[in-house]
This record gives sequence, C-alpha cells and structure tokens, in this order.
Amino acid sequence: MTKKYGVMVCGHGSRSQAAVDEFSVVAERLKTHFPDSPCEYGYLEFANPVIRDGLDALREAGCDEILAVPGMLFAAAHAKNDIPTVLNTYAAKNNIKVHYGRELGVDPKMIAAAGDRVREAVDRANAEHGELPLHETCLVVIGRGASDPDANSNVAKITRMLWEGMGFGWAETGYSGVTFPLVEPCLQRVTKLGFKRVIVFPYFLFTGILIDRIYGFTDEVAAQYPDVQFVKAGYLNDHPQVIATFAERVTEILGGENLMNCAMCKYRAQVLGFEAEVGSPQESHHHHVEGQGASAPGSNVEDCVHCDTFCTGACRLEMQDAHDHAHAHGHDHHHDHVHAPYPHADHPDGPESVRDRLKK
Repeated sequence: MTKKYGVMVCGHGSRSQAAVDEFSVVAERLKTHFPDSPCEYGYLEFANPVIRDGLDALREAGCDEILAVPGMLFAAAHAKNDIPTVLNTYAAKNNIKVHYGRELGVDPKMIAAAGDRVREAVDRANAEHGELPLHETCLVVIGRGASDPDANSNVAKITRMLWEGMGFGWAETGYSGVTFPLVEPCLQRVTKLGFKRVIVFPYFLFTGILIDRIYGFTDEVAAQYPDVQFVKAGYLNDHPQVIATFAERVTEILGGENLMNCAMCKYRAQVLGFEAEVGSPQESHHHHVEGQGASAPGSNVEDCVHCDTFCTGACRLEMQDAHDHAHAHGHDHHHDHVHAPYPHADHPDGPESVRDRLKK
C-alpha cells in the first residue's frame, strides 16, 4: 500500500499581516513541486493557523506520514528546540509519524536568490545615481540575530559568499537583534570606511517589523551622512530559488538526508562562550502567544517588549518579566523552562544599547 505524505511548513509567525500573507505563499508554491501531496503551513506564535492546525488538516486529509520543514533561514532555538517540541508532542498524541527536515541554510540556491536581490538594488542605484563599480561599493548584510552563534555565523558566511562572488570593495555583517553588532552601530562604522555607496541587504525571508526597523535605521544613518549613498535592497521573499530550496528540504527527508549540521550547535558542542548550554532540554516557550497577533484581532501582544518587536534579549535576561508578561495575556500555566542568559547582552553594540530606546 502506498503511503500518503503531507507537507508541513512551520514558521515562526509575525504580528505583521503582510509577513503572514507572504509566508502563506510558500505552501501554495510548494504545491506545484508536490502535486500528489497536500501542503499546509502553521506558526509557532503571533499568527494563525498555528502549527497544530496545519497538522490537523493533513491528518484529516488522510496523510499517513507528515514531512515537516522549518520555514526559517538558519537553525537556532526555534528550529532546534521549539518546532521539534511541537511536532513531537503532536505525533505522540495523535499516533502519526512526523518527519522533520532541516532549515534552508547556506545553500547555493539561497545565495543565488540573495545575489539577485542585491543586484536589483545595485542596478536601481546605478540608474538613479550613475554607474559605480562594485569594488567602490560596500555591502552590508543584516541577519535576524540569535542567541545561537552557529546561526549568526551562517549570516556572516552568506556575507562573504556575496562579497567575494560579486566583487564588492568591502562587506560587513550586522543583526537586527539579540547579538551584535546591531544595525545602527554597524552602519555607523561602515561610514568610516570611505565608500561612496553602501548596499543594505536584509537577509530575511519575509517583511515585518524588523524589516521596517532595518530600513528605518538605514534612513537615520543616511541622513547623518549625505555624501554616502545608502541603498536599501529587498529581502528574499518568494524568489523562485527560495521555493526550490524549500522543496529540496522536503525531498531530502524521503532520502534520509534531512539531518541538521550539529557540529557547531551550542546545545551539543562546547562552543566558545556558550559552554553552559550544552545538554539544555528540548522545549518550547511559545504556547503563551500561540495564535495571537496578525490574525487575532484584539490581541494585546503588541505591547510585548520581549517577543517579535526588535528583540533586545530581554526574555533571556529577565525571566521574571517574561513570566509576568505571559500571565498578562491571561494564561495561568506553569513556567518551568529557563533560558541561559546571552553572554554578551551588555555589549555596547548589542541588545542593551537599544532597550531603553525601544521601550519609549
């Protein structure tokens, strides 16, 4: 008897309706790659449908097994801990096998997609301001930022691949939150390098608050340095190569090639500065905002300074505040999970540098 497989794309979720809408396109586009398998999607938090809803739909469609992939660029805590916790719990409760694939990662197709977005920005700048050789241009790649140095290092690798592959004069890597350098200090330092043009490329899948903030900081720094052209590149979105990479991650599961690279995982290896986190339990802490946000009118999650605004790392530094925040949403569950504090939260170019500013 032939098994019926279902495809499940597991996203983080956002309070931005535009981001939620863009993410839903992934499942629709994947259907063309898997015409014989139903495809669904769901989110950890801030939006509906939640992951459980997508899994329910696949089970109700008669799927014998589910091929789930994280809808994320790199594997940090969400892909390594939060999503597997949800999937494993669901599989055990409903007696169905759920296979979990790996993140998009550093992949030639993803680099090609990124190159196209950067090239579009360069071409636009050349058309508006005149031709300027790439070796006289600086590229700044902005990643999401995580408390996992393995994920952060992958953003730096993307930067180097674009830098060397396209021939920019210089390149820097910045992050939107949690780690360092954050966007503004990164751009401030770049202005000291003497380049006439700076391309700012958010290495993000979809739009949202963080994209708005990245572009906002770019505008602020650009206003301070009118002699430097700051050009905002578009994020990845539904580039065909992105969709192709998602499809490949699903196919890998069937071939048994779906293992994440754990060589530099802080939960499994003694990574410099993060030694205390080896062996941390696999658990998710997203249930207190599951389904709230963009598609849940009336949610008060917009007031949260710990989640999906412009992450300051506060949830890793002030566990009592996080506990109070969760109960502010009307939940009375018991919190028995903990997070190791990010070791460089007080870095002058890191999360502490913007905490007071973002609470205003």
